[in-house]
Amino acid sequence: MLNPADQGTSSLPLDGGASALLWQQADTVATLLAMAPDLFGGVCLRAAPGPIRDHWLAQLKTRLGDKPFRRIPSHVTEAHLLGGLNLAATLRSGHAVAERGLLAHCHEGIGVLAMAERCQAQTIAHICQALDQGEITVQRDGVHCKHPAQFSVIALDEGLEDEHPATALTERLAFHIDLYSISIRDIDDSDSHHITRAAKHYDTVTLSADHDMHIASAADALGVESPRAWIFAVRTARALAALAGRDSTTDDDIAGAIHLCLLHRATRLPQSTEEQPPEQAPEEQQTPEPPSDPPDAEPSADESNSSNDKTQQQAIPDQVLEATVAAIPHALLEQLKTQLRGKTRTPHSGVAGALQRQLNRGRPVGVMPGDPRRGGRLSVIDTLRAAVPWQKLRQQTNPTHSAAIHIERGDFRLTRFQQRSQSTTVFVVDASGSAALHRLAEAKGAIELLLADCYVRRDEVALIAFRGESAELLLPPTRSLVRAKRALAGLPGGGGTPLASAIVMATELTEQIQRRGATPGLVFLTDGVANIARDGSKGREQAGKDAKAAAQHLRHSQCKSIVIDTSPRAQHRAKTLAAALNARYVALPQADANRLKQAVQQAGISG
Repeated sequence: MLNPADQGTSSLPLDGGASALLWQQADTVATLLAMAPDLFGGVCLRAAPGPIRDHWLAQLKTRLGDKPFRRIPSHVTEAHLLGGLNLAATLRSGHAVAERGLLAHCHEGIGVLAMAERCQAQTIAHICQALDQGEITVQRDGVHCKHPAQFSVIALDEGLEDEHPATALTERLAFHIDLYSISIRDIDDSDSHHITRAAKHYDTVTLSADHDMHIASAADALGVESPRAWIFAVRTARALAALAGRDSTTDDDIAGAIHLCLLHRATRLPQSTEEQPPEQAPEEQQTPEPPSDPPDAEPSADESNSSNDKTQQQAIPDQVLEATVAAIPHALLEQLKTQLRGKTRTPHSGVAGALQRQLNRGRPVGVMPGDPRRGGRLSVIDTLRAAVPWQKLRQQTNPTHSAAIHIERGDFRLTRFQQRSQSTTVFVVDASGSAALHRLAEAKGAIELLLADCYVRRDEVALIAFRGESAELLLPPTRSLVRAKRALAGLPGGGGTPLASAIVMATELTEQIQRRGATPGLVFLTDGVANIARDGSKGREQAGKDAKAAAQHLRHSQCKSIVIDTSPRAQHRAKTLAAALNARYVALPQADANRLKQAVQQAGISG
């Protein structure tokens, strides 16, 4: 499936007609969502904050009428999202009173999820469960109840190239809209007074078996395997027919449904049978089999009709696909082809820094039992929620207690915070021997590429080079590309291979990075051969023992690492080093900066 994040601000420029067509599609999607919010799951809306996005949301809200339109913050807590105990009403009435959460308030309406690309996994899981089941089950704070929750989600995607909403959420949304290429001049709102009539007419619209087969054929031609996409396309086709006042779907409705629901999920472009005829073996071409029937024999009427029916069944899906592809602006079609060609070549983006639990810093991610005297931040509301269900029992056991609410030590709830740490990639480069200059050039180029990619996340890069009798920290952890280029301008090379000293220095640097709250990752560029011991003496045997001991010590730091074998042929020494470090082993005898960067990213060392 095409990643919506791949269609960011780097999209191909569109002419006025193409941009206006995109807005018409966005306007159609708003009409469909307003007509039946419970049918389509929602839309992934990729757009920067601004007048265009605000106008689209305002139009959607206007067309919804009195249906719910609620905003869901990305940092919303579980209690606010799902609901639970209504503390004020419970205290007034003396018994547990449940309250609905945001998802229940979105019932038969729209929920706008802000910054969907940075939304917590727990929040995404609750939203996906509500979309699948159509209801919310609350079992917390002494409350057990269910609330209907049939709604659509507007996932606002403001992410950069490597940020996009979770796949679990986007696959449950029928539509995808990219407003980055639309200008304010292209906005032309349609008349939507017929939405209420179309909503009532939807249940009476029929979709023929042939049209159902055409949608399935189109999904297969585009490489869409999810059954949800087919369901959304069927519903969209019926909704488009209802908006037009028709009792049954037409080929135009099918083409529109394919365009809105399937194209953004495509994993391949549809190919005509004329462009790629089936290959035949040379033997079959030279010696064709004799026909089973005589040459003058004519097919029967039944066979002729059957053949015509098969031809028609095959032709109609092709016509629908051709009409759908023809409706795509040329610039977008070229962009689609480029993205599909480059999917397999794009390296997997690395991981960000590790998530760390904090007492008083970061994003709140819920509550936990604890003692506020130990430095945690007390959540008063959640503490009261924990205490209220036990008040009757506590009043019976201690009737002389004068306080309105009896709170015990086990009721205390502390706010739990979570903060993503910074990532630091440390290159440990073998600068000894004749190939030193080549390895250093590779490392330098990879460092510059990683720094350029990691600037947004504020990730850092460091460089340790070892040669002669010791290792040297040539580039302390930095995210400054200018500083890195200045430090890497003239790197020395040649001499012995003090591998053990390099591993010891990498261990010390890793510990320093961890102490300041960052997440380190190590990249070793070496053939694994060591001839200088830790004390500076020469000898491969002792140097190998020292390197192995240092690697085993570094292994206990639980730091992600990768050993890149730069020797012309794969060496067992580099594999042994990787095993001692519990690191990933990659052989790149002719690696350049780009391949080295890709290997680091695929190993999850850097972003």
